[in-house]
Amino acid sequence: MSELTNKRFLQIHPEDNVLVALQDLPAGEKVIWKGDEILLQDRINAKHKFFIHELQPGDEIRMYGVLVGKATTYIPKGGLMTVANTHHASQDYAYRDINYQWQAPDVSSFAGRTFNGYHREDGSVGTANYWLFIPTVFCENRNLDVIKEALYNSLGYNVTDKYKEYAEQLLEAYQQGQDISSFNTAAIASSGFTSRRVFKNVDGIKFLNHQGGCGGTRQDSAVLSHLLAAYANHPNVAGITVLSLGCQHLQTDAFLEDIKAGNPGFNKKFLVFEQQQSQSEDQLIKDAILKTFEGLAEINKLERRPAPLSKLCVGVKCGGSDGFSGISANPAVGYTSDLLVALGAKVLLAEFPELCGAEQNIIDRCINQPIAEKFIRLMQAYDAQAHAVGSGFYMNPSPGNIKDGLITDAIKSTGAAKKGGTSPVVDVLDYTEPATKPGLSLVCTPGNDVEATTGKAASGATLILFTTGLGTPTGNPVCPVIKVATNTALAQRMSDIIDIDCGPVIRGEKSIEEMGTDILEYCIGAASGEVLPKAVLLNQDDFIPWKRGVSL
Repeated sequence: MSELTNKRFLQIHPEDNVLVALQDLPAGEKVIWKGDEILLQDRINAKHKFFIHELQPGDEIRMYGVLVGKATTYIPKGGLMTVANTHHASQDYAYRDINYQWQAPDVSSFAGRTFNGYHREDGSVGTANYWLFIPTVFCENRNLDVIKEALYNSLGYNVTDKYKEYAEQLLEAYQQGQDISSFNTAAIASSGFTSRRVFKNVDGIKFLNHQGGCGGTRQDSAVLSHLLAAYANHPNVAGITVLSLGCQHLQTDAFLEDIKAGNPGFNKKFLVFEQQQSQSEDQLIKDAILKTFEGLAEINKLERRPAPLSKLCVGVKCGGSDGFSGISANPAVGYTSDLLVALGAKVLLAEFPELCGAEQNIIDRCINQPIAEKFIRLMQAYDAQAHAVGSGFYMNPSPGNIKDGLITDAIKSTGAAKKGGTSPVVDVLDYTEPATKPGLSLVCTPGNDVEATTGKAASGATLILFTTGLGTPTGNPVCPVIKVATNTALAQRMSDIIDIDCGPVIRGEKSIEEMGTDILEYCIGAASGEVLPKAVLLNQDDFIPWKRGVSL
């Protein structure tokens, strides 16, 4: 990608016929590009695109060096790209043996570096130490909520105390007849939450509430079982409490079989409570709290120890994307991905609807034909399923994406794929399949933020780098999620959820390589528990199983 030497607009690839505005450009301004004068026909807001040459209906539009759309009307030179004049298009793709050669980045500065993690008996290393509550059926969600409130409040994991304090003071002011419209919200909201964690080596108690386990199809329950088993086997999980009703499709015995199928040597703390066999709901809840408390005391004895960076498994994700995503944050995370691969770690790139337009590049990077053909098969089946219900990958961009410059899915996707860097693709994983090979693996998930992060954690991600241009509060129960902003305005406006600002790339103050190196340093600190990502601090524990229906 071109360096951001011109701080007003950018051509991403030499073959592109559009330029990206890096700041607002007024209509009527004349800009010079490679000696050619371009009169801007429209106001070009930052993140949006304008055309280098005039286009006729049907002419191809190229960004990132690939086809991303076609003109639907005549577009003058200097015209703004909009949904009215541009329609999604992407090139055909197929396997071709091109003997892809990768130049790994220099990682000598990271030689011998370690992170402090939790070593598990199966050889994996966690970046956190969690106790996990799992319901085998939605009927147990209410009991999980009761237990969660009890344990969070008593053991110091409740991050909402400041809001309770705020509500109580607001009530008191109202009862005293004060004008609450002028109530000092800032002072109270900033009173903060002081951790009272009893178990210092237990980073959290997490609850996987869901709407499955019974009803629907038996296949839905089977997929859910595989997903929950993957979470039970996750390196960041040290103990599990299972609540079962008893009569549901997803039986506890079958669930345990799935756990052991993924990890034959499974020996984590594993507690099961079945409501239809219990004396009462009250007794069920008390027993679950008691035995879990004992388990928490046991896993609290575990301590962090040094581990090589090759033990990291990092998922890369984007959500609330904007026109800068493919220019700053995603390429920077892509460089981090390449550094991790060069260090022998695992990197997971998912969101198959957001690889539309980038397929050929990915296929060419697959290390062998079977891996490439598995990717092609999963992509085509997913797209066909979407078309069968009157949708398609082309409908992926959200109104927010479009408003901030991502006009077609191919534009969004080719920018999104930059998170995966340039290393070879060593494996392609279907939903819930575990990552077992060092290097870059593709994971079949929707683009939906929570469904995608849920799937990445199931495949073994112990950290997730999540880029955003518009801001999103998404987190994950067992995998710390690190938010990477594409621009400084967002990082400042939503500083309570953003961890890393890639705005210096847009301003030309840092290179992609420098930013990517900074991101890896943050990952090492987060993996060691030395810094806590905002999503972790806020207990943003989003969990949505994918039922393999059409979700973009």
